[in-house]
Amino acid sequence: MPGSIEPLDLCNVQVPYYFRCPISLELMRDPVTVSTGQTYDRTSIESWAATGNTTCPVTRAPLSDFTLIPNHTLRRLIQDWCVANRAFGIERIPTPKQPAEPGMVRSLLSQASTVSNPFSVRHSALVRLKGLARESEKNRNVICSHEAREILMRILFSDVSSGSSELSQEALAVLVMFQLTESECTGIGSDSNRVVYLSELLFHSSIEVRVNSASLIETVLAGMRSSDLRAEICNVDEIFAGVTDILKNLSSYPRALRIGVRALFALCLLKQTRHKAVQAGAAETLIDRLTDLDKCDAERALATIELLCRIPSGCSAFASHALTVPLLVKTILRISDRATEYAAGALMALCSESEQSQKDAVSAGVLTQLLLLVQSDCTDRAKRKAQMLLKLLRDSWPEDSIGNSDDFACSEIVPF
Repeated sequence: MPGSIEPLDLCNVQVPYYFRCPISLELMRDPVTVSTGQTYDRTSIESWAATGNTTCPVTRAPLSDFTLIPNHTLRRLIQDWCVANRAFGIERIPTPKQPAEPGMVRSLLSQASTVSNPFSVRHSALVRLKGLARESEKNRNVICSHEAREILMRILFSDVSSGSSELSQEALAVLVMFQLTESECTGIGSDSNRVVYLSELLFHSSIEVRVNSASLIETVLAGMRSSDLRAEICNVDEIFAGVTDILKNLSSYPRALRIGVRALFALCLLKQTRHKAVQAGAAETLIDRLTDLDKCDAERALATIELLCRIPSGCSAFASHALTVPLLVKTILRISDRATEYAAGALMALCSESEQSQKDAVSAGVLTQLLLLVQSDCTDRAKRKAQMLLKLLRDSWPEDSIGNSDDFACSEIVPF
């Protein structure tokens, strides 16, 4: 089969067939050899195996196991060839990092979890695990396959008064890189001591610890079905204050903004505790940070704004901010269909409660935006909200303006 492959043209340079993966026919970046002796690019053969194939793609012989042995010699030859042809625009492929060895991962987890080990040994093991987890998804999968989440949660929620707080914080940094199961989320959310501890970490002197705590809180809230447990978590005043403070004071850290918005959205999904977000200053903070967010985070921020506009105190807080209405009007048709829905819904709530908001919306050019929205290819929900808002603001339009006044019901927030 390899002999039948025609030379590949790359930057007008013919690539030798034995440098090409027999599956993808592309230049190999991480060549590995399987049990039949054939060599493939790691990504290609892993995808082949992931789809349920149990034979060698070239020989069709059964694979006795799926151990992938790095072909360092071939990889170096490919790198040398790239360097030799760099004058033609060929870039040298980087030396790939190999996935973490399962044996090493087991050893690190054992060192970290053994209470009798010296602090330095346990701490070093956690730091190494964090480094491995950050390197690649493959490493995270290897770590996760060794009951790492259970071990990390035990370390995280151990008695911090014994001087192991640094261990807890390192365990937290590793744990937030994994998706927790529902039972694991319930195990955290149902323990008031654990919830209080996480709320305290939101005010830690370390930015990383604060953001990691907010991340775990968001994961737990999103991973639980029990509304009663979610309510217990949201009833902790410090959580709203801590998450809002992250958004307010750590705006120069992209990860802090992203996690803060996600956590605040998860907290505000529960209607009975939204007033706590308003009391913590979430309304003002969301408006102040809206222009700093990328598309996905802006969608969540706008969804949170609409949720908070559904309670009287939220409406009042947003209406009192001079930039709220102009920003919401400007957002329509600017970010995404989903963001447009949320912005229109928030404007509908504000204009229903405040004549000043109606005047501000008109002054900001909402008429043009809504008419464009109704005629656009956006979602039906966004159009319904636009039509409702046009009807509400009919008396505020200039005399020569005509709005569509069809009466539709406001739709619900779509969970992320």
